Amino acid sequence: MGMLCAVSFNRYGRLYYLDPGEFSPQVGDRVLVPTDDGPEVAECVWAAQWVSEDTDGFPKVAGLADDRDLRRDDLLRKRKAEAKVAAKKLIKSHELPMKVVAVDHVLEQGGAGGARTTIYFTAPHRVDFRSLVRDLGATLHCRVELRQLSARDSARVQGGIGSCGRDLCCATFLTDFEPVTIRMAKDQDLPLNPLRISGACGRLMCCLKYEHPLYARFAESAPSVGSRVTTPEGDGRVVAHSVPKDSVVVRLDADGSRCSCSRASVCGPRQAYDGRGAAESDGTGLA
Repeated sequence: MGMLCAVSFNRYGRLYYLDPGEFSPQVGDRVLVPTDDGPEVAECVWAAQWVSEDTDGFPKVAGLADDRDLRRDDLLRKRKAEAKVAAKKLIKSHELPMKVVAVDHVLEQGGAGGARTTIYFTAPHRVDFRSLVRDLGATLHCRVELRQLSARDSARVQGGIGSCGRDLCCATFLTDFEPVTIRMAKDQDLPLNPLRISGACGRLMCCLKYEHPLYARFAESAPSVGSRVTTPEGDGRVVAHSVPKDSVVVRLDADGSRCSCSRASVCGPRQAYDGRGAAESDGTGLA
């Protein structure tokens, strides 16, 4: 067991879990988070509390932010805003097919190199931005790097609201993108309309991966649509599946009505097992 707290660098942004160590940050406190470019200020959104997981691998809080750290954070945000405005103006003047997605800035630190600005952008194809980098360096008076993002990475950086009404998974908790295929949508009987199964990035929604194993296991044992089954209500034909309820919809032969039966009550192995048990109970079973 150990203690963990959750922090975020941006409001409604991705949560990062830290070991509070000797500190006890409360919700709303500003804390210092260790990064490759030195400690950065983040807001505590989940107070430190005991958890059952092992916390040895989590980074530790570097301390509580003081007035000096807050002023440095404000300056950092100001530099990022200035760099974003300058980048948009120069991209427009150079007539490049680029869209600025995010800006990262590292302030000049003694002995740790000069200031550096990294501009993340999207583009429909590869862009020759060598002249743009020179103009940006002259305007911002620091070293400038440009990095092109894919559609999925762009959505993760910008954030947004998905069709489910919640924040994008990639912008909150997903750390790696797993492959998603159109077969997953077909297995879940979803409409193959790109507008219905695509996320904010224009690619297949990552959440198609979440429930696919459940649908795959259901398909392995459930009777297929159109097959005849015997239910507690009588014989009939399967007309639909309800995977979340782990049941099938059967149209009964007797009166044509429909009933919902659990998958276990109509699948072949269960029926065979029940039939064998009934035969043994009345003495007709084979030894």
